Amino acid sequence: MRMKAAWYERNGSAAEVMRVGEQPTPVPQAGEVRVALHCSGVNPSDVKSRMARPLGDPLIIPHSDGAGVIDAVGEGVDTSRIGERVWTWNAQWQRPFGTAAEFVCLPAAQAVVLPDAVSFQAGACMGIPGLTALQAVHLAGDVHGKTVLVIGASSAVGHYVTQMLKHAGATVIGTVGSEAKAAHAQAAGADHCVFYKTEDVVARVKELTGGTGVDTIIDMDFSTTIQWVAQGVLRPHGHLVCYGSNPPADIPVSFRPLLFGSIRLSFFLVYDLSPADRQHCLSRLNQMLENQQLVHSIGAAFTLDQVVQAHEAVEMGKTIGNVVITIPH
Repeated sequence: MRMKAAWYERNGSAAEVMRVGEQPTPVPQAGEVRVALHCSGVNPSDVKSRMARPLGDPLIIPHSDGAGVIDAVGEGVDTSRIGERVWTWNAQWQRPFGTAAEFVCLPAAQAVVLPDAVSFQAGACMGIPGLTALQAVHLAGDVHGKTVLVIGASSAVGHYVTQMLKHAGATVIGTVGSEAKAAHAQAAGADHCVFYKTEDVVARVKELTGGTGVDTIIDMDFSTTIQWVAQGVLRPHGHLVCYGSNPPADIPVSFRPLLFGSIRLSFFLVYDLSPADRQHCLSRLNQMLENQQLVHSIGAAFTLDQVVQAHEAVEMGKTIGNVVITIPH
């Protein structure tokens, strides 16, 4: 039995290395489920891996995020799960075969029930954007009545972060790169937008906060944001929660402003959450999905045959909303 899939066998640009064709249909092993995928989510980490992460296997079927229906289970998994609508997390984390295919097999715990009211496209946005957003807000703690600066508020993660913060009672200031992205962030609940390309972010945030700075920052670009922290964008005893950064890999930090401001820094990798944090996030995220508390934004949808265009759309960073690949069944 063969399935349609997209894969690469070496690092390089999408146009150079991505292939689409047939691969063996996987068979679930003990403790695994097989998901007939209806949608695969494309994230910046997928693009970066294709470009530069050394391959540990002969070929890589990319993408960790997806959604579909369980059609087979391995030994030890209750057969009642067959027919279940699910979304996936970490499908291609430290494994060669991800969701850019008609089928994926993975540990049963990594296929999470997808509520009937939530589309497969939205489900394919949960593994990285949804869980990253929720863990960031979880680490931020009680934000009710506080002001939070969201770096990249119109991004896939930032869009969910903004909504979750508003549900928690925070005032949200978001950095954005254009008027269209500002409208996107404001539709998610952002109270104020700061145009980081044309405005002095530190000065504008201080203006919006009466000179005190924000209580918390949820950050996707530590290389830039830590410089703003040294200039007082974060109030004393404030908290910066970071899940990413642009280059360089080695980032200088001004120690004295952090020390004398009693600034707290928290970092996390969504692929490597502690078991307790993972369980909290999975439970809370599905509760929000059940209650239809989140608005999902699909910026562009492609087919498996258009996987190159999907990767290029993510690389260019101009798409507002998540990039997904739809897979008919």
